Amino acid sequence: MEAQWLERIPPRIGDYLAGFADGEGSFNVSLVKRDDYVLGWRPVMTFNVSQRDKTVLALFKRYLECGRFQYREDGVWYFVVQNPRSIQERVIPFFKRFPFFSATKKTNFSIFRQIGKIMANGGHYNQEGLGRIIELREKLNIGKGRKRKYEIAHYQQSLAENPQRLYARAKYRPKHLGGARHDIVRPHGRP
Repeated sequence: MEAQWLERIPPRIGDYLAGFADGEGSFNVSLVKRDDYVLGWRPVMTFNVSQRDKTVLALFKRYLECGRFQYREDGVWYFVVQNPRSIQERVIPFFKRFPFFSATKKTNFSIFRQIGKIMANGGHYNQEGLGRIIELREKLNIGKGRKRKYEIAHYQQSLAENPQRLYARAKYRPKHLGGARHDIVRPHGRP
């Protein structure tokens, strides 16, 4: 069974990690802008937890069985999960089993799950789905301290500058949607 890994997590560890993530974790969706993307944009889902001491972060990696560590020059470590499959099969099920207490984190997780569902169904490969993702993204992590390279206004401006993107269709589709590609980037050297 696919969820056996989740059943093996001791409840006290799962609850501890959920509580830790409630205070120190973050769910984000960034936008990558590139002209060689059919729609011009690609959403990237990220779950991360930061801490100076790597011990608790190692527990996340051990029990979620995914992710990587990143180190910042000021001495802060990050546990980061960006792989779409790991987000869908590890991060989301973990926090469904071990829920948050704070209203803010519950809200952010709910929005993150909605975005994940759209992406899992290939919605980020069409204009309607991508627009919905970007609208939901604006509701994530509201408050001071939120920094984004691209806001919804950048996306809207790109549509105004290049209106044919409104009618663009992905040339390649990921395997789970009946295609052969895992990305919306055209292969280098191909039309």
